[in-house]
Amino acid sequence: MSHFALRARVRAGLLGAAILLSCHALADAPDGSWPAAGDVVGTQAGFSEAGLAALDARMKKAVDDRQVAGVITLLAHKGKVAALNAHGTQSLDAGSAPVSESTIFRIYSMTKPITGVAMMQLYEKGLWKLDDPVSKFVPEMANMKVVTGKDAEGKPIIVDATRPATMRELMSHTAGLGYGLQPGNAVDDAFIAQNPMAQPDLKGMIDVVSKIPLLAQPGERWSYSIAVDIQGLIVERLSGEKFGAYLKKHVFEPLHMADTAFTLPANAEPRVATVYAWDGKNSALAKTPDAWGPSVFPLESGGGGLYSTIHDYARFCQMLVNQGALDGKQLLKPETIALMTQNHIGDLRVFGAMPGTKFGLDFAVITDPAALKSAQGEGSYWWFGIAGTWFWVDPKNDLFFVGLIQRRLDGGTTALRNDSIKLVYDALAAK
Repeated sequence: MSHFALRARVRAGLLGAAILLSCHALADAPDGSWPAAGDVVGTQAGFSEAGLAALDARMKKAVDDRQVAGVITLLAHKGKVAALNAHGTQSLDAGSAPVSESTIFRIYSMTKPITGVAMMQLYEKGLWKLDDPVSKFVPEMANMKVVTGKDAEGKPIIVDATRPATMRELMSHTAGLGYGLQPGNAVDDAFIAQNPMAQPDLKGMIDVVSKIPLLAQPGERWSYSIAVDIQGLIVERLSGEKFGAYLKKHVFEPLHMADTAFTLPANAEPRVATVYAWDGKNSALAKTPDAWGPSVFPLESGGGGLYSTIHDYARFCQMLVNQGALDGKQLLKPETIALMTQNHIGDLRVFGAMPGTKFGLDFAVITDPAALKSAQGEGSYWWFGIAGTWFWVDPKNDLFFVGLIQRRLDGGTTALRNDSIKLVYDALAAK
């Protein structure tokens, strides 16, 4: 049993079931303290005891088997915390602090949905429309080129884009942009060689990106891309604020996400978990170069630059479950959340051929759980980070789950994520 679960049981034993049942509801915590270990109600949130134990055991096993240094997870259902469990340590170094509610993680691409919320706040103000050309706000992208293949000598064939990409396409990864994640083609190789993410600011980033051709004509294919990093630039230009300052004022402060930021003060170092990658040769975890220090990106990247904690990201997820509101503060309208979590890519396929899955506005969306062979509710939406962090929101079942680890994405992290989904719904079905 994790120390969080133990604390919850001790609290219940000392204070009695009646007091445990009276743990404050979301609306009663305007100070932003929710969720914390004291809010865990276990089976009273609608899950079986055996099911919750199995979920926690799977997370603990990942630590015991040295698959991850540490892990912390949070499961909430109908506004109640069913589980908040932590195992392991912040690093594998001797004397490392245990993972806890205060541990800070690099969330990488789990930054993207937060950027999407910022974008949609500006959408609600009428500052942009889904069918606006991206070049209306980013004129650097007015005359993009497209790679259509190779000539007889193996050189890329480059043509003009038939039209500018739209904002809808930018937010659904169908604008044709690359990211440098699949080397071996002219576009991704150019991203790797020119490294737009190494620029000192977002203007420098777009100056590089705008000179790299597209993978496909806008709207022709889904391709995970630098699109959300570009959205960070658009937030700056539409709001007149630096991207990080905008997020702090309009997202983090209203949600009491005090430990979520692009850069951290030096005194936060003891709370930052070390990032690892799997060393297949030695069958062990190995530290990555970005174990500590400034964010891996020198700029405020809308696609992957944030640090966060389990508390902070859980508050973000509960706001989404609540259709844009938390503790009496409305960040987005319910209809805007609905718009973000619709299928915006039509018949295009996500990740090549992931069944039952489409893409909304900065979220992957489950449109056919049966095809995906998942127990998640239809309309669930999710994303993950390259260091293994993951979350999903299931509005049909009024629940969300957040898992935070620091292991660069590979088969082991995918298995942990998939197992958590199965175990959560097994516990819900067996209540």
